[in-house]
Amino acid sequence: MGIFDFLSGEFIDVIHWTDNTRDTMVWRFEREGHEIKYGAKLTVREGQSAVFVHEGQLADVFTPGLYMLETNNMPILTTLNHWDHGFRSPFKSEIYYVNTTRFNDLKWGTKNPIMCRDPEFGPVRLRAFGTYSVRVTDPAKFLIEIVGTDGEFTMDEISYQIRNIIVQAFSRLIAGSGIPVLDMAANTGDLGKALAEKISEQIAEYGLSLPELYIENISLPASVEAALDKRTSAGIAGDLGRFTQYSAAEAMTEAAKNPNGGGGMGAGLGMGMGIAMANQMSGQMQPQMAPPPPPVEHVWHIAENGQTKGPFSKARMGQMAQDGTLTRDTHVWTAGQDGWKTADEVAELAQLFTILPPPPPGA
Repeated sequence: MGIFDFLSGEFIDVIHWTDNTRDTMVWRFEREGHEIKYGAKLTVREGQSAVFVHEGQLADVFTPGLYMLETNNMPILTTLNHWDHGFRSPFKSEIYYVNTTRFNDLKWGTKNPIMCRDPEFGPVRLRAFGTYSVRVTDPAKFLIEIVGTDGEFTMDEISYQIRNIIVQAFSRLIAGSGIPVLDMAANTGDLGKALAEKISEQIAEYGLSLPELYIENISLPASVEAALDKRTSAGIAGDLGRFTQYSAAEAMTEAAKNPNGGGGMGAGLGMGMGIAMANQMSGQMQPQMAPPPPPVEHVWHIAENGQTKGPFSKARMGQMAQDGTLTRDTHVWTAGQDGWKTADEVAELAQLFTILPPPPPGA
């Protein structure tokens, strides 16, 4: 073997890439002068793609396998340039390895609350967070649209942009879903699938896909959650009286946990609540007496000149007593009375004549 053959063999490249960082999406094979020799061996492993760029122009994309970079294997390069068997290559090329595996457990979340209209609570503010995964599906498009000439492109460089896309799509989806807040937890799976479909359509322009997206939690502001907790506690207690007892018992429990924090005030408050609860409970245990029935309103009949007139109410009898139509000696009768009696003999009607003086003696 001549020295020319020996030196030519020394310049045959072995091109490959192994990655243990778990966040590198694109890595450029560094060759001094970017010179790829004739007959170089290109190894592309599972979960990788290799993009061949010749003099700034994307020439070819290699899927997993072992390749010999020769003219018969690369017809595109044959039309671009002629390969030489000498010490140097007549052109400069670059090879970019693209990681096509899934990048998992990526976080997303809303920075600011999302305004929605709930059918039960009215306008509400919602927050949400979850995880997602990303995969490169079109290495050539991803290299052209996103990476450019970056020699080492990581997931962190694009995750911020994808999070913004997710939050924007989630805001539109949740605002137009019409799902009540209390039912969203039961629909997070369907919402996550619908959200992933909408986002995949948008990021496909970058050569990416979104295989999975999960909504882990949808929450309300702390003040609204506290109000819901009170509403739930009231529902468990049953009625207002029992809820008051429940709240008092909770306050007494908290005071008992910290006997020195509140001093005598805490003890007095607990004792007062205990006495109030005891009185309330004892009042509930005592039988409730029914009120007496209202008095019966009598109606009266008058006997005058052998004829009966009436019936007249007590108010009308009072008017008749004032104008002299009814006197103490007028015979009256009402239901339940034993025979006719003079008005003066009936205690209920005798009161009507107290405003008038009795007839003088001997009249």
